[in-house]
Amino acid sequence: MPTNRGLHAFAVALAAATVCLIVAGGLVTSTESGLSVPDWPTTYGQNPFTFPISKWVGGIRYEHSHRLIASTVGALTIVLAVWLARREPRPWVRRLGYLAVGAVVAQGVLGGLTVLFLLPTAISVAHACLAQTFFCLVVTLAVVTSPWWRRASPVGASPAGRVAAITAGLIFVQLLVGAVMRHTKAGLAIPDFPLAFGRLVPVLSTFPVAIHFAHRVLALAVAGAVAVCVVRSWRSGRPDLRRTALAVAGLVLLQIALGALTVLSRRDVVLTTAHVATGALLFGGTLVLALTSRRLPAASVPRETAGAGVLRGPLSEEPAWK
Repeated sequence: MPTNRGLHAFAVALAAATVCLIVAGGLVTSTESGLSVPDWPTTYGQNPFTFPISKWVGGIRYEHSHRLIASTVGALTIVLAVWLARREPRPWVRRLGYLAVGAVVAQGVLGGLTVLFLLPTAISVAHACLAQTFFCLVVTLAVVTSPWWRRASPVGASPAGRVAAITAGLIFVQLLVGAVMRHTKAGLAIPDFPLAFGRLVPVLSTFPVAIHFAHRVLALAVAGAVAVCVVRSWRSGRPDLRRTALAVAGLVLLQIALGALTVLSRRDVVLTTAHVATGALLFGGTLVLALTSRRLPAASVPRETAGAGVLRGPLSEEPAWK
């Protein structure tokens, strides 16, 4: 099957644009600018695309920029879905494109409702979690449209892949808890680090303290799961999995450091936003590890799959995974 390099490059560009959107959203939350533009879908009653730059002041700069980037990402997603519909022979990949369009439209609606209902926690958290879900959809599209994926052969689920999938699920739970913490303003509910009120385990007397401490505990669980990913990937004998696992390990170390600095700096805007963005990259990295572990690169026979052959069953069917 021929590879459409332009399509793959466009999917990668969309993934990069989505990271920019997550950064913009993080800035809105970190600067508490969510209601700086109080109407939606207009901006102070004007067309958002013609709203004068001279009026981009204070929090309006962050919220309005976020909306414009979101609109750009939405348009790019529609273009990608149409491109997939016309050029992509695999039905399941085309369906992923349609799902991405549905997700980005729902994300826009949730963003609007967040403003119109004055930042309710439930909608704000749903908005944050759907952003991460959408990001993983476009990362998946970037991976499965790549030349590497087309050349590689499907294999059975490996230990590295299973651990990576579990880790990705755990990271999503952590992102959910982090979103609840941010939108309930519990980021400084425990003001010290690495201890919590001078103790290993604080008295969980209030919801903000409990959700903040849960976020810290889950961070340790994620770090442990990533360490297992590195060990499993190293044992696989595959250089590609080793490189991806090491990159994910670097991201989790950076994420923990940013989390600590966010507390110690009293929620510095740049550090807090970087913490949000790195969480998304960590989530995407584990997803890439889980996906690539299911393909065997050409002329590569790792120890844990040697002699096992390709996977039997639906995943080994040519139309589904080629």
